[in-house]
Amino acid sequence: MTPPRRQPVRRRTAVLPREAVLATLPVALAALIGAAGPAAAGTTGTAGAGDPYFPLSGNGGYHVRHYDLTLRYDTASRRLDGRAVLTARTTQPLTRFDLDLSGLTVTGVRVDRAAAAFRQGGQELVVTPRRALRAGREFRVTVAYHGIPKPVTDPDGSADGWIPTDDGAFVAGEPQGAMTWFPANSHPKDKSSYDFTITVPEGRTAVANGVLLGRRTAHGRTTFRWRETRPMAAYLATATVGKFRTERYTTPDGVQVYNAVDPREASAAAPVLKKLPSVLAWESKLFGPYPFRAAGAVVDHAPGVGYALETQTRPLYDSAPDLGTLVHESAHQWFGDSVSLTAWKDIWLNEGFATYAEWLYAEQHGGDSAQKAFDGLYARPAGDPLWAYPPGDPGSGGSIFGTPVYARGAMALHELRRAVGDRDFFRILRAWAAGHQGGHGTTAQFVRLAGQLSGKRLEPLLHAWLYGKGKPNLP
Repeated sequence: MTPPRRQPVRRRTAVLPREAVLATLPVALAALIGAAGPAAAGTTGTAGAGDPYFPLSGNGGYHVRHYDLTLRYDTASRRLDGRAVLTARTTQPLTRFDLDLSGLTVTGVRVDRAAAAFRQGGQELVVTPRRALRAGREFRVTVAYHGIPKPVTDPDGSADGWIPTDDGAFVAGEPQGAMTWFPANSHPKDKSSYDFTITVPEGRTAVANGVLLGRRTAHGRTTFRWRETRPMAAYLATATVGKFRTERYTTPDGVQVYNAVDPREASAAAPVLKKLPSVLAWESKLFGPYPFRAAGAVVDHAPGVGYALETQTRPLYDSAPDLGTLVHESAHQWFGDSVSLTAWKDIWLNEGFATYAEWLYAEQHGGDSAQKAFDGLYARPAGDPLWAYPPGDPGSGGSIFGTPVYARGAMALHELRRAVGDRDFFRILRAWAAGHQGGHGTTAQFVRLAGQLSGKRLEPLLHAWLYGKGKPNLP
C-alpha cells in the first residue's frame, strides 16, 4: 500500500474493539467465550488468529485451501448477493468455528451437505456443524448472504473493504476489509487459492485477481470469471466494479496482463501503465522471477479513498498513479503478496521493502541515489515524526501505515546494504523472496537470513533501526 494521503475520509462502519463486542453483544459474547452449546474444551475454533493488533481478525482451528465466490452486485441499489464455498481442512477437532463477516446478512450455512446452525455477532459468523469435525479432515462450508456492503474504518481513520463509488465499488481489503464482502479466515497467515464469478449490470466491468477465464452477457447483465491459483491472503482479494476501459496482452515472459482504467483517469494513467512490463522485468532481475501468472492494474476514480493497494496480481489505484507508486505496488507482488506477513507488526517487511524498491528504481534510472534519499531523511531532527516509533513494532494497528514503517523501514534496508555490500544485499533479497515464496516470513527470519548469507553479525545494527527508540546513531 502507498501511504494514505491525509484527507477527509467518509467514515462508515467501525470495527468494534474486542472489549466493546463482549460488553454490548450477547450473541457474540456467547460465541467468543464458548458459553453456548455443548462444545468441549479444545474443540472450538478461536474467534481470532492471535494477532495483537487485530485480535478478532482471522480464526483458529482450520485452514482455508480454496474460496469459490459467486457474487451479484447491483450498482443502482448497491445490493450484494453472495454465495461463498470454502474448502478447508481442520487443524484440531471442531464442534464449532468462526468466519469473519461484517455488515451482511447470512441466510444459510451448510457444512459439507448438511445444514449447519449459525449466528452472527460483531464481525463473527459462528458456525456449528451438525456433526463434529475430526482433526485433519477436509470439509466444505457454503454460506449464502446478502446486503449492502460498507467499508470498515481502520484505527488510523482510513476506510477499507467494499467502498462504494459513483459507478461501482473500489474493493481494497488491507488490513481488515475482506470481511465486508465475503466470509473468510481473514488473516495473512491463512492463504488460499480463489475462483470469482461476478455478475454486474451490462456496461460495468468486474475485476478480480489472477487470470480472466471468460465473460458472458445476457439479459442486461455481464458475468466475469476470474481465477487466482497461487496462495493469496484474504486482504489482497478484490472484486472492483466500475465503468472501465480494458486492455489485455502477454509479456515476453508469458505473464498475462489485464488493465482496467476509469475513462476519467485514462490520459494520465496511460504513460505510466506503458512502463509496467519494463518495471516488472527490472524487478525480476533484482528480486527473482515474477511470482504470479498474471499482472496488471485497476485505475479507478475514487477521490475519497486516498491510497493505492497491492491487490495480488493487479494493484488497485484510486486515481492515475505516478511511476514511483507503480514501482512500489509492483514490488509488493514479491514483498507482501508472495511473501506475506506472519503478524501485522512486521508490516515493514512489506512497506519498507516496497519503498526501498522506489529508491533503487530512481537510482538505476537517472534519479537520485538511494544514499541521497537516505541522507535527506536522516537530516530530519530527532523530534520529527519519522522517529516517533520503530518500524519493526509500530505499537498498534493505528500506526502500521505511518512514515516510520515506510521511510525508516527503507532506511534500515539501506543500512543493511551499506553493511554487507551490494553483492550480498541483493543475494539476501532474492533468497528472501525465493525461500518464502507463497508463504510467510518474520523479521527474525529475515535478520537471520541476512546474517547467514553475509557472514556478518547484523543483529545490533538491524535492532537499532527496526526496534530502537528515537533516531538511531550512524556507525
